[in-house]
Parts: sequence; structure tokens; C-alpha cells
Amino acid sequence: MIDILIIEDNEQLQKYLCDCLRTFDYMPHVLVDYDDLLNTLNRIKPKLILLDINLPKFDGFYYLKQIQKITSVPIIMISARNDESEQIRGIEGGAYDYITKPFSIGVLMAKINALLSHNTSNDEYLQVGDLILSKTCMTLEFNAKILKLSKNEYKILNLLLERPSHCFSRDEILEALWDDASFVDDNTLTVNMTRVKKKLNQLGLKQVILTKRGMGYAFVMENS
Repeated sequence: MIDILIIEDNEQLQKYLCDCLRTFDYMPHVLVDYDDLLNTLNRIKPKLILLDINLPKFDGFYYLKQIQKITSVPIIMISARNDESEQIRGIEGGAYDYITKPFSIGVLMAKINALLSHNTSNDEYLQVGDLILSKTCMTLEFNAKILKLSKNEYKILNLLLERPSHCFSRDEILEALWDDASFVDDNTLTVNMTRVKKKLNQLGLKQVILTKRGMGYAFVMENS
């Protein structure tokens, strides 16, 4: 089942959302301790977050920023604040959508179904195990830690993650980086590959890119 995190302090609405999500075979989780948000994200690894704005301690815009520091999971904001400026602030702040209260549960579920169905098609990201490569943001995420990638780092990982365990030749990787690889110094690929490995090491993933002498490179990850 797909996990969805609900950040909403109204207990009646919490229950209503949970019941509706279960009807559609989603697994809802309600954030109980707002100070434990980051640990909750790391433990649950939700595929979607429903975020209210009027919350205890800090408002939803604060939590929107905190969440985006560590994960690229899509966020739908749900709020009684219906001013256009608030909606623009939410969308420009990185929210996938902004829905005003009172809302139609049918419309909300349609948006959730469309979003998760679209993501499942891998149009926006590649996922191998718990490693997620965002195609739209050019970021790499693992265990709630997220890193920005350079253009070449992204291109290399996008190729390798498309076919885990497959050995790509140096020529194939060079062609993915440059349209005409015939004039590219072979050492350039080695430099770029070293940078990719360093990014993976920062996420705690060591020796997941294997160098096969005379053949090329392969991404190999346990449980991939």
C-alpha cells in the first residue's frame, strides 16, 4: 500500500481523511509530534503529504520548507485560507497543489489518484530500492537525505538507474553525456564518474557503481 502522511491538527478531519484514503487502498499516517517531523518522514517514507497551514507552533509554510530540505515528496496543501496570495505562496513555495476548505473529497481523491498514478509511471523520478532520482529537480534522495546533482551527474545516474545491474560501456555513457563523444577525452568520463560516486558516498551508498574492466560501469544495489 502507498503511504500518505497527514499533517492536520483537526481530529475530525484527520479521521475523515484517513477513512477516505483507506477506501482507496492507501495507508494514511497522522503526524502526532510536530517536533518529530523529520524522523517521521524517515520512518514512513510517504509518497505524498497532505499539509494544513493553520497548525500548532508553526504554520504550514514553515513545515513546507523543512520538508523540502530533505525530500522531494509531493505535497498538497489543504487550508481554510482561500486568498489567492496564499495559494500562490504555497505553489511558488513548492507545493504540488493547494486546496481550500471546505473541499470536495471526490475532487481531492481524484487529484491524489492522478498524482500518484503519474508518479508511479516514472515520468518524474526513477527509483531503485530506497534511492530516488528526481528527473524534474535533478536531485538524489536516500533515507530522507537529498542532494543536488550537476547536469552530468544527473545524466550518468539517469542512464545507470534505468537498467540496474546492466553494464554500460564507456562509449554508451559518453554518448548520454555528449551528442558527439568522438572528441571527448576519455579521462573526462572518469572525472565525472568519480563525482557521481562521491555523491552516492555522501548518502551512505558505497561501492554501488561497479567498474568492470574492459566493459564499463554498472549500478548494483542490494534489493534493487
